Amino acid sequence: MAEFDIEKAVSDILAEYSVDVSKAAETAITAVAKEATKKLKQSAPRRTGKYAKGWANKVDKGFMTVEAVVYGKTGTYQLAHLLEHGHAKRGGGRTAPVVHIAPVEDWAVSEVQKRIKEQL
Repeated sequence: MAEFDIEKAVSDILAEYSVDVSKAAETAITAVAKEATKKLKQSAPRRTGKYAKGWANKVDKGFMTVEAVVYGKTGTYQLAHLLEHGHAKRGGGRTAPVVHIAPVEDWAVSEVQKRIKEQL
């Protein structure tokens, strides 16, 4: 009578599932990072357009890990906090905040989770 090794079977199934999860996460994170960059470029406040054009993304893929960062290139990151939260004016008072990063961040987090669940 052949002996069935339950530990090996469960281990194999979990290993296969973890590969599927990492592939799903990689595709979802990469796609959402690109879309988030586009959304930030569209929703960014415009005076000259330079700030809006300054958004980019970077995806780092490691062994079983994926990281994506949407960031402001030179000059953009310096204005992002001031625009998002408002700042003090020279003659007194404060500027009104232009909230444009937080909604895109919230969308990206929920969208990545949704897409990974859909793919699995």
